[in-house]
Amino acid sequence: MKDRLRAAGGWLARRAENVLVLMLGAMFAVFLVQIVFRYLFNFPTGWTHEISVILWLWLVLFGAAFVTRESDEIRFDIIYGAVGPRVRRVMAILTALPLIVIYTISLPAMADYVTFMKVERTAYLKLPFSWVYSIYLAFAVAAILRYLWLCWQALRGKAPEAFDPTKAGSGV
Repeated sequence: MKDRLRAAGGWLARRAENVLVLMLGAMFAVFLVQIVFRYLFNFPTGWTHEISVILWLWLVLFGAAFVTRESDEIRFDIIYGAVGPRVRRVMAILTALPLIVIYTISLPAMADYVTFMKVERTAYLKLPFSWVYSIYLAFAVAAILRYLWLCWQALRGKAPEAFDPTKAGSGV
């Protein structure tokens, strides 16, 4: 059963990466359309800019919610790597608890805001802003679940992975 869940989780993670790639490809294509229309046809289009901004918002929040691993998050690696597993556990708990509280407290207000924004529409495509901002709700729920899991792991005695400079990449 555990292996099936792990396999399903891996499959879902790869599909989330695929969605992210599709969004990035769409954003790039729309960007090229914007350049062609503006500089070759001297006909600037606003919808291309609108799609680019919406896709950028979704790329960042969708990626942070469903693609970025815990080890990819920004840390003060000099400090984090210099301490032992026990201190890393304490640091994980001291980071996770306030984030869980903040995201949990803000979630109902953000849900109200997102649902309220259905009355406003984007300038060119006339999309309801509730659609545009709905990704934040998924991001907030994913962040709450991620930090609950990390806190639970730290409380159970499993320290977060230490930074290994030999495995560090350029991000490319």
